[in-house]
Amino acid sequence: MNNIFDSHAHYDSDAFEADRKELLYALPSQGVCGIINCGSDMASSLVSLELADEFDYIYAACGIHPHEAESCQQGYLPVLKKLCSEQKCVAVGEIGLDYHYDFSPRDKQKQVFEQQIVLAKELDLPVIVHDREAHEDTLELLKRYKPKGVVHCFSGSVEMAKEIVKLGMYVGLGGAVTFKNARKPLEVAAYVPSYRLLIETDCPYMTPVPHRGKRCDSSYIPFTAEVIASVRNSTAQEILDLTRKNANILFGLEL
Repeated sequence: MNNIFDSHAHYDSDAFEADRKELLYALPSQGVCGIINCGSDMASSLVSLELADEFDYIYAACGIHPHEAESCQQGYLPVLKKLCSEQKCVAVGEIGLDYHYDFSPRDKQKQVFEQQIVLAKELDLPVIVHDREAHEDTLELLKRYKPKGVVHCFSGSVEMAKEIVKLGMYVGLGGAVTFKNARKPLEVAAYVPSYRLLIETDCPYMTPVPHRGKRCDSSYIPFTAEVIASVRNSTAQEILDLTRKNANILFGLEL
């Protein structure tokens, strides 16, 4: 298969330390045409930009993940703005709210999320949103500011997906659609309008069936595409073609 565009990856992760360059040089031969590598703090955002500089098909997103909200330095915004202004940075992310782990206080998470949404609006960049068990607060901020962007690794209901689509945002789906008892993700996969669907790995996490337990990479996306296609009366290649087109539009790319 071809036209594999991974709209959310973390190749800066230590999980790729042993063979990162070898893997990234090989992925295009496996049909991978584009990757958005997402930062979670300043250090990983810098690595994302370095990977984007080295590999033509990789683009960076720079941002502070909710887990890192409490530890981000006062005055971080000008530094982040500079990173986001680099040529191959195409989004502010990964940003958002995570009430499952609560590694940072919720009020601090909301403050940092809001500040980064405002920055994205200022720079005319899309946001890549992390939302885990924080649907109400995430939706409230997105409705307030109406940024362009995607809610990645979408875990909400069809009703929430409808609200996201109403805002003109995209819904990112990954390996969770292949998991056992994946009722809600499949319902969302069947619902999302074709012009608002993105596909992702969140690698090295969220490895799709039949490779659960292994390190994930972008070459596994066709397994996710097959399952999405099965609930949309489509084919995996049609899903890949569609999501590549959507990623090009959202991130302002010409691939």
